[in-house]
Amino acid sequence: MTETPSGGDLSRLRQLNSLAVLGELRSAPAMTLTELSRRTGLSRASTEDVVRELLDNGWLAEVPAAAGMVGRPARRFRFRADAGRVLGVDIGGHKILALVADLDGTVLHSARVAVAPAMGRKERLAALDGAVAGALAGGGLTTGDLWATGVATTGLVDGAGRVMLSEALPEWTGVDVGAHLRRLVGGPALVENDSKLAALAESWCGAARYAKDVVVILAGLRTGAGLIIDGKLHRGFGNAAGEIGALPASGWIRAQEHLRAWPPQAGPAPERTGSSGSGRGAGAHADKAVDQEAAAEAVFEAARAGDRKAAAVVRRYVRDVAVGTAALVLTLDPELVVIGGGFSRSADLIAEPLRRELDRWCIRTPEVRISEFGDEGVALGALRLALDHVDRQLRERHELGGVEHFSRRV
Repeated sequence: MTETPSGGDLSRLRQLNSLAVLGELRSAPAMTLTELSRRTGLSRASTEDVVRELLDNGWLAEVPAAAGMVGRPARRFRFRADAGRVLGVDIGGHKILALVADLDGTVLHSARVAVAPAMGRKERLAALDGAVAGALAGGGLTTGDLWATGVATTGLVDGAGRVMLSEALPEWTGVDVGAHLRRLVGGPALVENDSKLAALAESWCGAARYAKDVVVILAGLRTGAGLIIDGKLHRGFGNAAGEIGALPASGWIRAQEHLRAWPPQAGPAPERTGSSGSGRGAGAHADKAVDQEAAAEAVFEAARAGDRKAAAVVRRYVRDVAVGTAALVLTLDPELVVIGGGFSRSADLIAEPLRRELDRWCIRTPEVRISEFGDEGVALGALRLALDHVDRQLRERHELGGVEHFSRRV
C-alpha cells in the first residue's frame, strides 16, 4: 500500500489505508499494530492513526489481553463482525430458508418454512415474509439491523431482481422478488438464481474454496448447475449460464422423474404435524412438499438397505444426471465437480456411480466432491451475495465514517 497521495487526494488515501487494515483483520482473528503494519505495508505511525480512527468509528475493537500474561502485552485488534447483520434467503420449490449472519458470514439465526411447487405467487410470498420474520425474531432483530439481503430463487433473474422465467413454480415468472424484499426489509436486496448461489457458497467456504474452475450440480427434486470460472461466479451474457437442464437431451428433466415414479411401500401416508406455512392452503401444500421429499429420500434409503428395484432407480437417476454434467465438464474442463443440494446427503449412493459415468463420456474426469452444506448451500450463497454488496460499498465510499452512519447508506 502506497502512502504517497496521488493528485492530493488525501481522503481517498485514508480510505484505501482503512480498507487495507480492515481487509487484513477480516481474514484473521486479531492482530497487533506491528503485524498490521507488516501485512499492509503501511508505516507504524500510519497504521496507528488508521486503527485509532477505525476504533473511534466502531469498525474495530481491542481484544483484551489474556489473563496471566507476563509484562505488558502488545495491543491486539479485531474487526467488529457484530457491527452489522446480513440476511440470506433461499426461495425454493419445497422450502424457504432464511439465514441471518454477522459481517464475517457466521450464521447466527435461521428460520425454515415448508412450501410446495404448486403454491401460487401470493402464498409463496407470504411464506417468504414469514421466514424472514422468523429469522429476525430469533435474534431479536428488526429490519433496521440488516445491512443487505441476498435472495436465491429458481428461474432466470434479471439485474433488478425480477424473475424473467420460471418453469418450476406457477405464477412465478414476472415476480419482482427484489422489489418485494426491498419493501419488506427496507434496504438493499440482491436476487440471483439458486444454482448460481449454490456455486458461490462452495467457492466461498465449501468444497471448492481452493479451486478456480468448478461445476456445481444442485441435486434435488430439481437439478441445476452453477459455474465458477477463474475463481469467479459465471453468469453469462443474459444471466443464463449453466441452464443446460433446459435441453431435454441433457437428461435432467428425466432424472427427477425416475425418483418420483418409484412406488413407496403400500399403506396410508403417515400423518404430519407442525407444518409451517401461511393459512390452511399453505399447510396442505407444505404437507405435500414434505411428502415429496420423503418419497425421494425413501428411494435412497431403500437402495441403501439393499432393495434391488430402488437401486436400479438410483442408477437410472445418476446416469441421466451424468449426461448434462458431462456436457458441462467437456465444455469447461473444470478442476472439480461438486454435488450439492438435498440429495448430497446420499453421497454414498451418488458419488462413485457419477464418477464412473463421467469416465465414460469425458476426456478428463475431474475430481468429484460432495458438498457439506446439505440443502443449506443456496441460502449460504445468498448470504455471500449480501456480503459482497457490503464489500463493494466499502470499496466505493470515499470515506467510511462511523458504522451507524455507513449502515444507513448501504
